[in-house]
Amino acid sequence: MYQDDKEDTTIYKVVVNHEEQYSIWPAERENPLGWKDVGKNGFKQECLDYTAYLKLLKFAQ
Repeated sequence: MYQDDKEDTTIYKVVVNHEEQYSIWPAERENPLGWKDVGKNGFKQECLDYTAYLKLLKFAQ
């Protein structure tokens, strides 16, 4: 069985860096250097959808 075949139950958090680039990171891990929490936690797809939403807001300005 491949890793992709297993359901990902990891809780992620949305993080942002000083260049306003968004990413997701496992919630139980410390943020990478230079990245800070946005305040959104959830399953992978939920967090990816949120980063896409934030990018749309940024470009709409």
